Amino acid sequence: MTELTEALYFPSAIYTAEAPEYLDILRKVSKEYLAQTKKQITINKIYPVIMSPGFGQDERVKPVIELIEKTSLNIMASQGYNMNIFDAFCHEFWAQEHYQFSGQEEHIHPNCQISGFYFLDVPKDSSRVVFHDNNQAKKMTALPEANMDYASYASTMINYEPKPGMLMFTNSWLPHSFIKNSSKKAFTFIHFNVVVMYRQNQTTPTSNCDVEIV
Repeated sequence: MTELTEALYFPSAIYTAEAPEYLDILRKVSKEYLAQTKKQITINKIYPVIMSPGFGQDERVKPVIELIEKTSLNIMASQGYNMNIFDAFCHEFWAQEHYQFSGQEEHIHPNCQISGFYFLDVPKDSSRVVFHDNNQAKKMTALPEANMDYASYASTMINYEPKPGMLMFTNSWLPHSFIKNSSKKAFTFIHFNVVVMYRQNQTTPTSNCDVEIV
């Protein structure tokens, strides 16, 4: 039999980096903004989570915002997108503090291109972040996995153990969730979303086809 040639298309990428140099300032600023929410609400016993207001415009986090925007552009360029005509903007940047038994169901963030996290406080036995296969047709016809401990083409989800100072990026169309926090200590991280816009003085590309207007 002729040897098979494998070609892998339509992948889903997850990017991680260690950036502990931002931990101190992001913990400090996050606590300030989380405190604003704590003054206004009581922690829900069924959904024990606190979310801060957005603080991407705070000058103290500007270096992190710039890093996120630059990295997001580089990621999309490496994936084959023409990023010469776009700029990236971190339009959402907020902190989440999950108490014991808090978690998040599978979801995506619409109207953006890159989503990610920066992990602040990760106690033992706290949440893991889970990424889910977005190919619904594949899920409908999926067979049982031979070994669920091994990431393969058959996998429908993958989980990561967060660490303080870990930075993560994914395309926003890739669903994510968080398993419930088993620790009595809070699990805290920053969530961000990035959008792209045409650069100033850049005209929107038009079709090469002539369209008859009736």
